[in-house]
Formats: sequence, C-alpha cells, structure tokens
Amino acid sequence: MAALTVRNLHKRFGTTEVLKGIDLTIENGEFTVLLGPSGCGKSTLLNVIAGLEAPTTGTIEIGDRVVNDIPPKDRDIAMVFQSYALYPSMTVRRNITFGMECRGVPRQRQDEAVKRVASLLQIDGLLERKPSQLSGGQRQRVAMGRALVRDPRLFLFDEPLSNLDALLRVDMRTEIKQLHRRISSTIVYVTHDQIEAMTMASRIAVMDRGLVQQFAPPDEVYNRPANLFVARFLGTPPMNTVRARLATEGDRLLALIGGAVRLALPAQPAAARPYVGREVFLGIRPECITDRGGDVGLAARMEGEVEISEPTGAETMVLLKVAGERMRARVAPDARLAIGQRSTFSVDTRTACLFDPETERLIA
Repeated sequence: MAALTVRNLHKRFGTTEVLKGIDLTIENGEFTVLLGPSGCGKSTLLNVIAGLEAPTTGTIEIGDRVVNDIPPKDRDIAMVFQSYALYPSMTVRRNITFGMECRGVPRQRQDEAVKRVASLLQIDGLLERKPSQLSGGQRQRVAMGRALVRDPRLFLFDEPLSNLDALLRVDMRTEIKQLHRRISSTIVYVTHDQIEAMTMASRIAVMDRGLVQQFAPPDEVYNRPANLFVARFLGTPPMNTVRARLATEGDRLLALIGGAVRLALPAQPAAARPYVGREVFLGIRPECITDRGGDVGLAARMEGEVEISEPTGAETMVLLKVAGERMRARVAPDARLAIGQRSTFSVDTRTACLFDPETERLIA
C-alpha cells in the first residue's frame, strides 16, 4: 500500500489553473521532494495534500483512505512550515506538547514523547526556553519536534530551511536526512533548492507550470532528464543544450554543432536513428567539458573561445563560444584562461543526451 497517492489532481483559483493533472504515487518510507521554480505549483500541491486547500477535481489517498473531504487534523499528517510557526509566549516544551494537550493525550505520554523527540533532535537543554531565546536552527528543530510527537503516517515540509543562512542550511540538511534514516517515515518536502533535492530525496518530482515533468531518483533526473525543461533547470550551472545535426560515420553517431564541430557519440541507440540528418538538441553537462587532455572516456575534442571565467575555489566555471553556440565548462581551479582566448577542450560524450526539438522530450 502506497503512503500517498495523488490521482489526476487539478486546482483552480478563479480562472487560473495552478495544478493541471498531477499523478503521484509515493511509497512508505520514501523521502519525496517537490522541486521547481517559483509559481510552478509545488506549495499549492502540498497544501492540497495537507487539506489546507481543496482540490478542484481529482483524489488524494493517504494510505488506503481517500481524504478529499477529511479535515487536516484528521488526515494523520504533520506539517513543518517555512516560518516555524512557534507560539512566542510558550516554552519549547509547551510548543511541542500543545497539540497533544488539545487532543487530550495523558500527561505521562506527553512527557515520554517530549523526552524521545528532544533526544532525537538534541534539544534536551532548550525545553524551558522561549522561541525568542533560540537561534534559527534551534527554532527549526523545535518545529520538527512538534511534528514528530504526532507519529503520523505522512510528514509534510514546506521549504523549512529557506530562512536559514547558507552554512546552517547545510547542517540542517544533514540533520533532516539523518532523522529520516532513523525514523523511516514518509516525507514530502517542498523546496526550490536543487542541492537540498539532490542530497536528500529518494525521488524528485520536478514541477513546472502545474505539471510534474519528471518523477525519478536524483541520479536519473540529473543524468537522464525527461525533457529540455528538466535539463535546463537542474544543475548549477544546468546542462548545456545546443542545436546539433545528427550524422553517421561508419558505425559511429556524430553530433555536428554549427557545421564546424564534430562530436562522436558513444553509441547508436535505436531511438536516435530516425533523427539522423535532422536537427536535435544535444545536452552535455558542464563537468563533461574540461581543459584536461588524455583522460580515459573523453571521446571528443572541440575548440572554443573563452567569454567569461568564474573561479569558485574548487573549480573554475568557463563560458565558451563554440561554433556560434554558448556552452559552460568546469575546468581545473588553477586553469589560466584569458577572456578571448581560443583553446581546445575535451568532451566526455558518454552521458550526452539528445532531445526532440519539437516535443522537447528526451530521445536517448
């Protein structure tokens, strides 16, 4: 039995359709991330699952129960908000136990739950403090503690780390991932942060314009994006997607860029054969374009003109002009590439992707 099933879900606000037919099946124990740009519908989807918004059409099942007409408090869910939503006049302990008090949970069970959750989140020493006496990371732990004492079927996280500074986000990301491993609960997590999605998710649902563009494990979403939107959205920087014409040379498949650059692709997948002689979009990740020579697996070379060089410490990002197309490359941190310099780059085409220029779907 799936933990959460969303079937043909639509949501309209007046004449604006925000969700346009969402289908998702999330298994027990999965950490699913809803990822996408602002306005794609991911927070609306989470709110509909939580019962904070009613669907226009479609069904939501939590476990084996359709919950469309069930109020949020009876859906067996717990939600962690972006804003923490703590009661400022209450201590940490009472913030955690308040919901249990409202439900009439016996005091002994409340104390046991607080002890268990405080130990799990390492907030034992904060229980008598007020929220104003806590750091942002501590407040987020308290908000998670309030959700954890529910022991629900489903946890919903709505961008819980977006108010934290960069270093604290890294620490909290690790803590949430470790927490999931310990409790093995089902989590649906909304974020616009790709690093959070890639590092925490069992599967990522990439959303755009009210639709799920791809729902797959992180490595599949990254290496085999379902369409051009996913390819151009995921990655920092994202996948290079340039127009190329497919050709063959013996048993090799070639991608011709601007008529001047010939990149040999490692195989001739059957799906690509109808496109020989036609234009496609060629997708290559920036890390597959380097200034190193002679590496095993680097199947092609191309010349490019350096337009921008961005040292980041661990590596240098370079914007190249290649046969009239712009492409980004990751090169060694000590690379000395001057603006306007023409240089030869090695291209690993083993993970190259081909996209149909009309449907924008992945070909191979």
